[in-house]
Amino acid sequence: MNYDMTEGNITKNLFKFAFPLMVGNLLQQLYNIADTLIVGRYLGEDALAAVGSSYTLMVFLTSILLGLCMGSSAFFSIQFGSRNFERLKNGFFLSFLLIGGITLVLNIGVYFGMEHILWFLRVPEQVIELMREYLWYIFLGLSATFLYNYFASLLRAIGNSVVPLFFLGISAIVNIGLDLLFVLVFTWGVKGAAVATVLAQYLSGIGILIYYWKKCAMLRVERRHCYWDGQVVKDIAGLSVLTCMQQSIMNFGILMVQGLVNSFGPVVMAAFAAAVKIDSFAYSPVQDFGNAFSTYVAQNFGAGKKDRINQGMRSAVIAVFGFCFIISCLVCGFARPLMEIFIDHSRMDIITVGVEYLRIEAAFYFGIGLLFLLYGYYRAVKKPGMSVVLTIISLGTRVILAYLLSGISWIGVKGIWMAVPIGWGLADLVGVGYLIYSQKKSIFTISIKH
Repeated sequence: MNYDMTEGNITKNLFKFAFPLMVGNLLQQLYNIADTLIVGRYLGEDALAAVGSSYTLMVFLTSILLGLCMGSSAFFSIQFGSRNFERLKNGFFLSFLLIGGITLVLNIGVYFGMEHILWFLRVPEQVIELMREYLWYIFLGLSATFLYNYFASLLRAIGNSVVPLFFLGISAIVNIGLDLLFVLVFTWGVKGAAVATVLAQYLSGIGILIYYWKKCAMLRVERRHCYWDGQVVKDIAGLSVLTCMQQSIMNFGILMVQGLVNSFGPVVMAAFAAAVKIDSFAYSPVQDFGNAFSTYVAQNFGAGKKDRINQGMRSAVIAVFGFCFIISCLVCGFARPLMEIFIDHSRMDIITVGVEYLRIEAAFYFGIGLLFLLYGYYRAVKKPGMSVVLTIISLGTRVILAYLLSGISWIGVKGIWMAVPIGWGLADLVGVGYLIYSQKKSIFTISIKH
């Protein structure tokens, strides 16, 4: 089902479109949790540390492709809002070639640079072989990640968030099933967990490609759309490259923090691996709501409806605040039982570190919720550079403070956790301040090039 969000009830349309995105991401997070649970319970602390560190790396690599796809999606939404389907299809053809080429180069690069990656992450000696084995297989799924995210971004740009959910749901279920088969029955260890993930990724990537070709005649690229248009490339690059920078800077900062976490040893690594999955699961709905809000803003930006954008911002902030208040209370209150899902209750050293992380982060979830809305807004109004600025503020603060605070003996690893919400808060202040300033000065104008 496609949603035209330039008409109708704002809050209703936002939630209708956002709900499948939220469910899809929760399914993905449930898979990540199941993967962590299987590895942590049946393969041990070192395997959990290896897979957890690899997960952070893969999130960074995926963020590069996801950022490019999200930038293209903003272009598609704007063209859909202005009903310029010919330009949309030409943009689809050009961006597919560009992002596909980047994916190929990235995939080759990570294999050649694997040893340098392991050195950069400061992986402990007892974990390094397990991580090397896991990465060798998990890197094979980058092309599948590109396929799924590219076609999912296209469909979401025109208001269809249900079909991407369907393929993601199937992938998550297959992933868990293969995890159990390869790890518990075939006893393939961390290799089994990686192979299960890669096979499920290709299932969703190829599946959504076939759906696009068979069911989306309105969006199907024909020979007449396959030509070079420098202005289209410039518009897409302006959105995609900066959105990619925003996503990759955000996750590169997290990767640097992962290296710092690794320097504290396997206990902290294992605690972080489990706690970060709980953390990601908890706030993933507001991240998806931010992406839905971006599509809403982009469609209305293309249609020239500035007042409707402002009304949508108010509705979105209220919704995010309400959700974050509830989820913050739940995570803070149930931090220990949540950690005990992944870690045997006898390992109180690991559980204690994880509980400390969760309670610090969860108390400030509204900070990241508001930041996701700001990212989506600036991307949609063709100001993705502002999203990059906010990301640099948020992650720069987080990385610098993490290294400084954790080096103080009486603070230690707690300093890494404390740095996160401080970074969110500073970025929110700048983002909201610039939004108020720009509206007073009428910096953002509604104009579309046909």
